[in-house]
Amino acid sequence: MILGTNLSYTYPLSTKPALEEVTLSISAGELILITGPTAAGKTTLCLALAGILQHEFGGILTGHLSFQGHPIAEYEGMSQLNQYISMVFDDADAQLIFTSVEEEIASGLETRLATVAERRARIDQVMELCEISHLRERPPYALSGGQKQRVAIAAALAMDTSVLILDEPTSELDVRATGKIIEVLKGLKAEGKTVIVVDHSLEGYRGVADRVIELSHGRISRQGTFDELFPHTQGSLKALYEDPDLSPYSPQGTDPIIRLEDVHHRYGEIAALNGVSISIYPGEFVALLGENGSGKTTLVKHLNGLLRPDSGTIRVLDLDATTEPVMTLVRHTGLVFQNPDTMLFADTVEEEIRFGLNNIKTPDPDNRIRDVLTMVRLDGQEQTYPRHLSRGERQRLAVSCILAMEPEIIILDEPTTGLDEVESDRMMALMKSLQQQGHTIIMVTHNMRIAEENAERIIVMESGRVSGDYAIQRVKA
Repeated sequence: MILGTNLSYTYPLSTKPALEEVTLSISAGELILITGPTAAGKTTLCLALAGILQHEFGGILTGHLSFQGHPIAEYEGMSQLNQYISMVFDDADAQLIFTSVEEEIASGLETRLATVAERRARIDQVMELCEISHLRERPPYALSGGQKQRVAIAAALAMDTSVLILDEPTSELDVRATGKIIEVLKGLKAEGKTVIVVDHSLEGYRGVADRVIELSHGRISRQGTFDELFPHTQGSLKALYEDPDLSPYSPQGTDPIIRLEDVHHRYGEIAALNGVSISIYPGEFVALLGENGSGKTTLVKHLNGLLRPDSGTIRVLDLDATTEPVMTLVRHTGLVFQNPDTMLFADTVEEEIRFGLNNIKTPDPDNRIRDVLTMVRLDGQEQTYPRHLSRGERQRLAVSCILAMEPEIIILDEPTTGLDEVESDRMMALMKSLQQQGHTIIMVTHNMRIAEENAERIIVMESGRVSGDYAIQRVKA
């Protein structure tokens, strides 16, 4: 169905190929898992297989790529290819443009289904599959990252194309939702659909993927069955927040650096925070866990003034975070957003970091920029256009923008999204180093391994409330 031979691609304004001499064949009805380290070329390969590189991006593309026996370049643009191929991007925000979830899913159906009844049935079906029926009237911008991701998947499923390409479809989903989406993909495969999925996390795909293609530095490094490539990798998903070895957290004797008391926040009729009371102490490394939509991101946005509570008390250091200007709060509380692309707007990596330093009038911005780029291993990329970085590199750039401002409190919302295991561990090593320097670290995550191995405390949220607060005890060497 899809055949690529000696496929190479270089993005506009880039001198280094993102894909090099890729040759692959994908048959109808296969479920292919594409994996590999950060910046390996996985997203670029997906964009090529969908026809987007050829018809939308420009750049330099060489080699041969065909779909159903015809060169992809000969199709009449994406409007024709979209009749056969749907793609879910790694950035859900880039796909969600309508005013309600229902409109988002319905947007492509008028030319595919003749009657209102057929369209209604299809919408209801995919909403139920992705467990988003309760979000029908919600505006996508007001959803959590995981909820947005499920909406983007539902919109692609509604198109009922013969090929579905998903780039990191579970990166912002909790374990239960991830398992559900993998079951949906398994069902599509059983229906004869061709499914191509990029994922760093291998758990859950054993027995589901027909083949695995592993990329490295823009080339296919290995391919084969799941068992051939990963004979010892755990195949099941690990449940979150159910570790019996966690012990109840006991408050420290020092004064808290952050204190919330009976905090409430609503989005219309939705209670996002419902009486949250917690204290966080200087120098702690706290992991904030919970299912999608449990209130984690809403909570941390209150700590630097991006959101204000409907009621309750929030103190950050000695500041009243319910009234203090945002520019004052961000000097002390740096927040790295769940989606790094929402933070990036400049034309170069250097300008991206310099913007924040200019706002706080840093006396020696050049040295500070050089230092933080070295810390996040982006030195040498000063003049690179941020959108040409990989998702993991953009994540590190967003972190560097916050580190440059040297806040006492560093908050990371899903900091390992889009990062492979090695990159994730490097990110955590950086955070632990900052903790040792005296920073307080708060991390929103779905990754239980990351939480267990790095945090000292786990706070669990459920339906806008704190449902658990645990200490992680480690044996000291």
